[in-house]
Amino acid sequence: MSTNAAKVSKKTILVVEDDEDIQQLVGYNLIKAGFQVEYADSGEEALGKIKKQHPDLILLDLMLPGMDGSEICKILRTENQTAEIPVIMLTAKGEETDIVDGFELGADDYVTKPFSPKILLSRIKAVL
Repeated sequence: MSTNAAKVSKKTILVVEDDEDIQQLVGYNLIKAGFQVEYADSGEEALGKIKKQHPDLILLDLMLPGMDGSEICKILRTENQTAEIPVIMLTAKGEETDIVDGFELGADDYVTKPFSPKILLSRIKAVL
């Protein structure tokens, strides 16, 4: 019975990031912290995975090939089945207007690159 409880409590985080080094850094730290991690390299791949798997949280880069993170966030917030999934933007776009735009799109938090993995984990836990 306890193994079932452990599976239920393990939160899944979808990392939407096209930079493989950042994917690995974030994924390593999330797995070490006890999360289950899924990855998407593009906006289109992310939307497909989100609709199938409904992750507990999405780490979303804004600058992606194809559909960018802003478009993905807008889509997620307008659809009933995804509107409540927490989104943390993880991006190099760190100007004040970028951050304000991120929150106006519906992001729950906004973390700029370069970032501290420990601070990112704290923010993920706070949002969850």
